[in-house]
Amino acid sequence: MKVLVTGSSGHLGEALVRTMRRSGHQTTGVDIISSSVTDIVDTISNRDVTERCMDGVDVVLHTATLHKPHVVTHTRQEFVDTNITGTLNLLEESIKNRVTSFIFTSTTSVFGRALIPPPDSPAAWITEEVAPIPKNIYGVTKAAAENLCQLFHLHHGLPCLILRTSRFFPEEDDRKETRDSYEDGNAKTNEFLHRRVELSDVVSAHQIAMDRAEDLGFGRYIISATTPFTKDDLCDLRKDAPAVVRRIYPGYVEEYESRNWTMFPGIDRVYVNEKARTELGWTPRYDFAEILKLLQDGNDPRSQLTQEVGIKRYHAQEFSEGPYPVE
Repeated sequence: MKVLVTGSSGHLGEALVRTMRRSGHQTTGVDIISSSVTDIVDTISNRDVTERCMDGVDVVLHTATLHKPHVVTHTRQEFVDTNITGTLNLLEESIKNRVTSFIFTSTTSVFGRALIPPPDSPAAWITEEVAPIPKNIYGVTKAAAENLCQLFHLHHGLPCLILRTSRFFPEEDDRKETRDSYEDGNAKTNEFLHRRVELSDVVSAHQIAMDRAEDLGFGRYIISATTPFTKDDLCDLRKDAPAVVRRIYPGYVEEYESRNWTMFPGIDRVYVNEKARTELGWTPRYDFAEILKLLQDGNDPRSQLTQEVGIKRYHAQEFSEGPYPVE
């Protein structure tokens, strides 16, 4: 099978190229940044480049994107060029090449303002049924690209699945307040309760999606670690998250105290992956319980694949407030 991976120099792109090649697939990586797994260094916003990349391709794993940290450093037109025009080029070439599976890597950021409930309200329960309210050009362009995917499925029958991934980047948190308040491993472990997913699990979701796309036709799926919370926990989570976590995982307290870690005082949203598990058939390995067990056993909580890919950073330069520019 011939597979095209866009954004191959990024975290997920590199992980996918490595995994596809290990599985025996003929894999081409394309990115604007060169790397050991990138074969074509160019932009998918150029139709001629996309046409060259797509020759004979069976499966497209489209991860290339400008991200939220680029909102300050890139123009809105650049977001449109990469996230919308690039996706359109790939979709049109997919029809020409009779692609059997088009997997679009989207983001839970498309939900935007729907993620933040009003003060004194319960935490938001985020499923695929929640209507996105994009709050920046990143969210707007990812939502538009999703709609293009749906359009090409409806008009051309292109098997296309959209994976809305939650946080999986290994870099420091993009909020200075979080970086200042929590050790990095502390913050990321907390997030496995409600808004983070392990890179290797994101890769497995893409593998399953490319195999299931023809049968499913079209679908949107939240790809995040399985949360232990239920709707009954939402009020208490917003007010006193440590108490809720302590009730479910009493052993977390001792482990956190040994590391001088703390739980977030409140949690404002919970990503729900039930549709991906039941309809797509995805079974993520990593959740808060697994991470906690690895820590208690003295093991690295990161998968081998995550360690292989490593940290890449979103910008080549440092900024006055640290690794990210201030919006």
